[in-house]
Amino acid sequence: MSLIFSVVMKPEIIRVSLEGFLQKGIRKMTIQKLVEPLGISTKTVYKYFANKEDLLRDCLVLHYTGLMDQVAARTTQNANAVVTLENIWEQAIRADFGVNRIFYHDLNYYYPALQDEILKTQGGQLEKFILQLIKKGILEGHFRKELDPQVIFLAITVLYRSLTRTKDFLKFNHSPEELVRQTVQVYLRGICTEKGLKYLKK
Repeated sequence: MSLIFSVVMKPEIIRVSLEGFLQKGIRKMTIQKLVEPLGISTKTVYKYFANKEDLLRDCLVLHYTGLMDQVAARTTQNANAVVTLENIWEQAIRADFGVNRIFYHDLNYYYPALQDEILKTQGGQLEKFILQLIKKGILEGHFRKELDPQVIFLAITVLYRSLTRTKDFLKFNHSPEELVRQTVQVYLRGICTEKGLKYLKK
């Protein structure tokens, strides 16, 4: 196998496998099903990855890197901090409960340790972006100035994990939009000033 083929093939296997995981979930997808669109054998895959979990690890790195890039892009825009934070949360919850619901369910239920491992490496970057956003909101007068940005970030993380990692909210059978209204927006209203609330209402 040529070096050029090796350099090109591994990222392509990761990209195509990630698409397969996102569309059909993780648990039911075999290595063979994942690489079917590439027309290669499972033997080729095992030259790069020890097993399915090893491949999934690289797929998660690619996936979360993309999500971090989206968050970074939002936080560097000149949009209001209240609106940006709300949008980031909505987007994340919709991803968990929306078109990728099976993927996130499988990830949260069958591979929580692997997800935590990836998020540990990516989490620092996410925390940095969100803290910058909260501090920006405080400086703008949209978030209450007496609040501790790190406490706010932790509260966001705990609420998000409760929504996505547990079955506590499933019994209510609410849509992702309704969950956002009854959790995210309630919390955001609590940390907003009167000035910030005007933007949230819009």
